[in-house]
Order: sequence, then C-alpha cells, then structure tokens
Amino acid sequence: MYLLDFQEIDTAAKLDAKTLFDLVKLSFGVVAGAGALVALVVAYRRQRVDEVAAHREATRLHTERFSQAVEQLGSDSPAVQLGGVHALAGLADDAPDDSLRQTCIDVLCAYLQLPFTPDPGDDPAHQEEHHRYLAFRKVRHTILRLIGDHYRRPQGTHRSWQGCNLDLTGVTIDGRVDFDGATFADDGRVDFDGATFADGGWVSFTGATFSDDGWVSFRGATFSGGEVSFNRVMFSGGTVTFDGATFSRGRVTFRRATFSGSRVFFGDASFSGGRVAFNGATFSGGTMVFRDATRSAGGVFFHGATFSGGRVAFDGATFSGGTVSFHDATGPAPSGLLTDVGTPTSVSVILSSAWLNSNP
Repeated sequence: MYLLDFQEIDTAAKLDAKTLFDLVKLSFGVVAGAGALVALVVAYRRQRVDEVAAHREATRLHTERFSQAVEQLGSDSPAVQLGGVHALAGLADDAPDDSLRQTCIDVLCAYLQLPFTPDPGDDPAHQEEHHRYLAFRKVRHTILRLIGDHYRRPQGTHRSWQGCNLDLTGVTIDGRVDFDGATFADDGRVDFDGATFADGGWVSFTGATFSDDGWVSFRGATFSGGEVSFNRVMFSGGTVTFDGATFSRGRVTFRRATFSGSRVFFGDASFSGGRVAFNGATFSGGTMVFRDATRSAGGVFFHGATFSGGRVAFDGATFSGGTVSFHDATGPAPSGLLTDVGTPTSVSVILSSAWLNSNP
C-alpha cells in the first residue's frame, strides 16, 4: 500500500531457510559453549578437591613416617638412631610442603644440640664407653654430612635444602659440614651462634656465593680447634658475623675471596690464639669490621690482599700481642688501622711498605 509515495513497512519478518539454519547452529553453539564452561568449572572444582585430598593424605602419611623416624632417633641404640637420621632426611626431601620439610630439619639440628658424654679415651678400663661414644659421634657426623650434601644442591631442585633455616646454635662441631659451592641469598639462615669448633671440626664454604640477604652467623662461637673455610667465596651481599667469637686455636680462612658487597663482622672478637687469614683476598666493596676486637695472641693475615674499595675498619681494635700482617697488601690502608697500631708501629703489626710512609 502506498500513501503519499511512501510504501508501508512490512512488519512480518520473513527468514529464509539459510538464515534459520544459521540461527539454529548459533543456538546450539551457545548451548554447547555454556555446557563446556559448566563442565570446565566442575572439572576444576573436582581437581581442586582431589588435590586437597591428595595433600591431606600425603600429610597424613608424612606424619606417620615422621613419628616413626623421631622414635628411632630417640632410641638408645646408635644403629637405630642412624636409621632415624636417614629416615628424617628422606622425609625432608619428600615433604608435601616447606613447613614440613623445615620441621624435619629442625629435629635433626635439635639432635646435634643435645649434650653428649665426652670421650673417656681409649683406656682399656673405659673401652665400652669409648666405643659407645664413637658410635654416637658417627650419628652426629652423619647429620652434619647430610646437611652439607643437601644444602649444596641448587635451590628449587629435588632434595635441596637451600632456603631452609639451619639452627646449629651451641653445637659442638667435631666433624665436617660441607657447603662448598652453595648459594646464600634471600631465604634461609645458618646459625652457628655459640657453637664450639673442636679438633677435627671443619666447616667449608669454599666457592660459595653470598648475595642479597643471605645470613651465616658465628656469634659467640668458640674456635678451640678445627677450621672454617671461606676460600674463593664471592661476597656480593648478605652477612657473615663473628661478633663476640673467641679464637683460641683453629683457623678461619678467606683466601682469594672476593668482597664486593657483603658485610663481615668481627666486632668484640677475642684473638688469644688461632689464625684468621685473608691472604690474596680482594676488597672492592662491602664492609668488614674489626671494631673493638682484642688481639693478645694468634694472628690475622692479609698477605697480598687488594684494597680497592669498600670499607675495612679496625676502629677501637686493641693490638697487645699476636700478629696482624698486611705484607704485600695493595691499595689504601683500612680505616683506623694506622691510628690504632700507633707510632712507632708495634712489632706484632706488619704493614705494607706503602702504608709505612703514610703512617702519622
């Protein structure tokens, strides 16, 4: 119908077969998509439920095995204890989460902190006690060895304990702990606070890397024997502290170590014997402090060390004996050194020839 040349709009929609078919296909697609989305949500929820159930079951089994291992560790038999040590180390490796791994490590460290009867000697009258002492010492040494073995593995790999805390406070170190090549970064702390390093004790950090906020502490430790090695270590960050430590025998060595950003402290340390060596070390950054340290015997050696940056401070240090040697050292003298050694220079202090000319 036409009115004033305008054609009436046909309100009856007409769809051809092709259009209807396309609409049907679209409808099926929407329905199928909605169904797939529902199926995906259901599958995800089922997966989460399964994961939670699996974790709960793994935790339950871990707890059962943990209880058995701790019971073994508490046995009066050294052989049974040794089995418990290996069981706990294996549980730490396979722990469902980091907190359970840390718990296993804490128990092993706690065993090392327990008091033990000293060696009565190999006198025939005490032969049984002597053999028992050696058997239990084997258990302690095995724990120390396992700690080093696991801590040297790269963080994030299977059986690595890097990033976990090692509390060896007050422990008597008469065996070997090997951290060679390990990395001490943001996570994890190693404490030897108040530990005693006796004859036969050896802790090695040779070739290790200290960066970011890694932390190793020997606060108040007693070095009456043994050795702690930081040879060829890269100190680009982190902290190593010997504050308040007592050096009566034994050695701590930093040979050919590179200090570019770490903090190393010997504040209030007492040197009545023993030896601390920085021979061939390079100081290009970071901080090393011997503030208020006391030397009455023993020696601190910087033979051939290079001072090109950073801060090495001897402010307030007391030189009443022993030897402090900077023979063949190069670069500017450490802060406070020339003032503390006095004029004339003490015979126990050996300065680089270049520094002697500048000694006030």
